[in-house]
Amino acid sequence: MILKINTNNIKIVEAVSFKERLQGLMGQKNIDYGMLFRNCNSIHTFFMKEEIDVLGLNEKNEIIFLETSVCKNKIITLHRPIKKTSILELPKFTCTSLHLKLGDVLFFEFEDIV
Repeated sequence: MILKINTNNIKIVEAVSFKERLQGLMGQKNIDYGMLFRNCNSIHTFFMKEEIDVLGLNEKNEIIFLETSVCKNKIITLHRPIKKTSILELPKFTCTSLHLKLGDVLFFEFEDIV
């Protein structure tokens, strides 16, 4: 899946399986893609090798939470129903470089499989 913001495209991996949701971006270095957790209202950054940007999205993919450069050993909880909330982890400084802010609506496109 691709997150399109103006002329920028960011590859997004959706964490679907239990293992993917459990592991997330833990242990990754040089992160150059994002990870989407649907039906999720909390994450942790234990065992992270790098800082990440964290976005909370509502059911319309509107940014309702934004924190940049989240360091390791943090817990982030959004006080919203799980079924109406998603969390998007992005490489550090993505939000700043793309000028993302609360209230922005994100658009995801699925890649064509050739």
